[in-house]
Amino acid sequence: MSNSSSSISQFLLLPFADTRELQLLHFCLFLGIYLAALLGNGLIIITIACDHRLHTPMYFFLLNLSVTDIGCISTTVPKSMANSLWDTRAISYTGCVAQLFFFLFLIITEYYLLTVMAYDRYVAICHPLHYGTLLGSRACVHMAAAAWASGFFCAVLHTANTFSLPLCHGNALDQFFCEIPQILKLSCSDAYLRETGVIAVGACLYFGCFVFIVVSYVQIFRAVLRIPSHQGRHKAFSTCLPHLAVVSLFVNTSMFAYLKPPSTSSLFLDLVVSFLYSVFPPAVNPLIYSMRNQELKDAMWKLITGCF
Repeated sequence: MSNSSSSISQFLLLPFADTRELQLLHFCLFLGIYLAALLGNGLIIITIACDHRLHTPMYFFLLNLSVTDIGCISTTVPKSMANSLWDTRAISYTGCVAQLFFFLFLIITEYYLLTVMAYDRYVAICHPLHYGTLLGSRACVHMAAAAWASGFFCAVLHTANTFSLPLCHGNALDQFFCEIPQILKLSCSDAYLRETGVIAVGACLYFGCFVFIVVSYVQIFRAVLRIPSHQGRHKAFSTCLPHLAVVSLFVNTSMFAYLKPPSTSSLFLDLVVSFLYSVFPPAVNPLIYSMRNQELKDAMWKLITGCF
């Protein structure tokens, strides 16, 4: 193998198991998780699209979030399942570039959408009289488009920068999908600083969105606690807590994956953290959002019963 990325035709992904029985078990587990994510998010998308009562800003952003969840899990899990089923570790160089780009595109877009959803809840609870004005149809489309465009731009920047680095340490990745930190481990010691700088700039934007979400929820909780009726507080919390749970899961796991110091890195820890931020959220987000949302549950039940 040459000391340049130009000579690499494929990468070797980390297998979940060495024995055939465990490989098939991994395939079945990932298949179950993948189908659950497709079913849950697909049901949310169809329900929101078909029920005119759900054509509101909150559900419009939730529909976009479900689209990113389906796309995100579809970029990583099927390839890992196929490798376990066919007992291989290989992914082509082009396939790795495409996987990294689409994963970053969707995961970054999801984070920006979660930020926009925090703003939606802030306006709905703290400034309800201005909700229709601040979050009209045109404004919602513009905010969603900005989230998707920002995700695309950031993904292009990170992908182009990562794969422009010379690779000096083989082609074996210690991860079940192509991930920036693992690719950087293969780069020459004096070349990875460029992408590290790009990650640092991205981390500042990431932190800015995080601060915005935190400040929004501080204002939301202050407003909710001033609501005199218990029923009113319960209704307000029921629309905010699912979003807060999804944000907390997403932020904590992805922040740890990309910002943890190298000294804390281990093969098992990297694998668990990557699973928690790339595979787990798309599967459980539909459950989190529908669990405390009676309006969404009723619409789903109506859609399901209407099909049989």
